[in-house]
Amino acid sequence: MEGCLTLVLLSSIITPTTSDVETVRLVGGNSPCSGRVEVHRNGQWGRVCGDDWDMTDASVVCRELGCGEAVEALGGAHFGQGSGLIWMDNVACSGSESTLKNCRSSGSSVNYCGHHEDARVRCSESINYRRSRLVAGSHLCSGRVEMYFGGRWGSVCDAAFDLQDAEVVCRELDCGAPAQVLGAAAFGKGDAQIGSKEIQCRGDESHIRRCPSSNSHKINCTHENDVGLICSDLRLVDGPDICSGRVERQFLSTWGTVCNACWDMRAASVLCRQLNCGIAVSVVGSDWFGEGRGEIWADVFDCDGNERKLSECSVSSWSRAECSHRRDVGVICSSESILLLVGSGGVCAGRLEVFHSGSWGTVCDNSWDIKDAHVVCRQLQCGVSLSNQQVPAWFGPGSGPIWLDEVECKGNETSLWSCSSPGWGKHDCQHEKDVGVVCSGKQ
Repeated sequence: MEGCLTLVLLSSIITPTTSDVETVRLVGGNSPCSGRVEVHRNGQWGRVCGDDWDMTDASVVCRELGCGEAVEALGGAHFGQGSGLIWMDNVACSGSESTLKNCRSSGSSVNYCGHHEDARVRCSESINYRRSRLVAGSHLCSGRVEMYFGGRWGSVCDAAFDLQDAEVVCRELDCGAPAQVLGAAAFGKGDAQIGSKEIQCRGDESHIRRCPSSNSHKINCTHENDVGLICSDLRLVDGPDICSGRVERQFLSTWGTVCNACWDMRAASVLCRQLNCGIAVSVVGSDWFGEGRGEIWADVFDCDGNERKLSECSVSSWSRAECSHRRDVGVICSSESILLLVGSGGVCAGRLEVFHSGSWGTVCDNSWDIKDAHVVCRQLQCGVSLSNQQVPAWFGPGSGPIWLDEVECKGNETSLWSCSSPGWGKHDCQHEKDVGVVCSGKQ
């Protein structure tokens, strides 16, 4: 089934047609940001005559497409000759319009324009063309999904965003493949007014702009539903879930396995953190998740274990001759179940307990505040924090290790493991200070 992506735009709720999604395009150039100008009207694409075409008109087109500033407003045979009807002639933009269709023109009723006179544009972003971005994440390949439409950026509703849509966004941003799609404003709420359009991605498009579109109906969506996305050039495959499996890495658009030469728990810990999969439980061989196929990447990651991404670790190369698919490395990360709220009779309130190094333990309430509690509720898919319990051991003292102390979250993290702390087991607490959290409830 094709995925449906619902854009949260800066306009009011509307019911768009296909032409609303894309009303202008540049064709015949070496990128979507340079070429012959065409506009969509009455269900078909048509030409724009170059009579009176200037840099002001070209600037509106570049802005509408999210292609930066106009570099050239061209005429003649640049980008080849078009065909079909002429939809606009004698275009006269003021320069402030958000879309070309809002500019004055003589329309298509009377014109004397040959194909050699078609309007043409080259924009500044003719190479780095983007219609999507990820914001408020811990790195450029994670965050709240936002789309550029009609000269404006808007967030995306999680109601109809699926893996096919995520594939296209990650590909467009050169961020590898989707690791996780997160709903419920995991990376914070956008600040746009709510509107909706639907785009249906197959998953193999190079840009989100290339996704087919269809008519949309109103979807009950607020910024509480802004979707987030984590892309990665690493993935875990052939395991029971997305947080365990054979390690595969994408390089130059090709996925390959990773040799287990010098691969250790520190590198595994960074990988699990990068994939938002908690902590590393084990590094295993190919007998666990099978041997891969194709390329074998023999990079050795020298990590100290605190990096956010493997790309932040020092990298050296191991001899490929010493690697085969029999040495494909696998990693098992902890699942979301390693963090629980206990002692209240429900799953969304209680004493906070975490699983680490084979043991359940508690978290000290030193420096604990509402931002830390929000992250816990988000990780457990329990809504938002309703209370930051200041009474020591409100849900009773725990037992076993005290695993975390002095936790400091910004509030937009998707898991507690992304927040800073002195480290596992480093504390000056007793169980009488075990922290408790009360969340709004399951989402």
